[in-house]
Amino acid sequence: MTTLSDFEATRIDGTPQALSEYAGKVVLVVNTASKCGLTPQYEGLEELHREFGEAGLAVLGFPCDQFARQEFDDNAEIAEFCTTNYDVTFPMFAKIDVNGRSAHPLYRWLRGSSRGLLGGAIKWNFTKFLLNRDGEVVRRYAPTVLPAEIADDIRALL
Repeated sequence: MTTLSDFEATRIDGTPQALSEYAGKVVLVVNTASKCGLTPQYEGLEELHREFGEAGLAVLGFPCDQFARQEFDDNAEIAEFCTTNYDVTFPMFAKIDVNGRSAHPLYRWLRGSSRGLLGGAIKWNFTKFLLNRDGEVVRRYAPTVLPAEIADDIRALL
């Protein structure tokens, strides 16, 4: 069975990271964008990270530019934006595709594990996937679901 630990991703600073480093944690994976009407969700994601991080939650942000070109071109610019505007301290990764032939393998797996309104495709920025401590997808949340609305589901897994 495939789990989060089977994947690797590139951190926003360009360093590779085995996602097995999050084994044993509850993980919230989110595709993000810096110039979207939903961008203020960074604040709520950071609140979840700060509230539950020590208890075993990891929030992982994956910038994506596939929806109305709402992400900066440069990873350094994305990192600067997130830090300056939302004081993001949870792990951010390099910009990826989440749909189509060039989708990151992690997102191909996530989409296949929990289908949304568009079948397997990601509908928009800030689609969220909650994974249990075994690295398995438990639930998928629509982009408009606010991070605070996920808190009870996170508590139940912690």
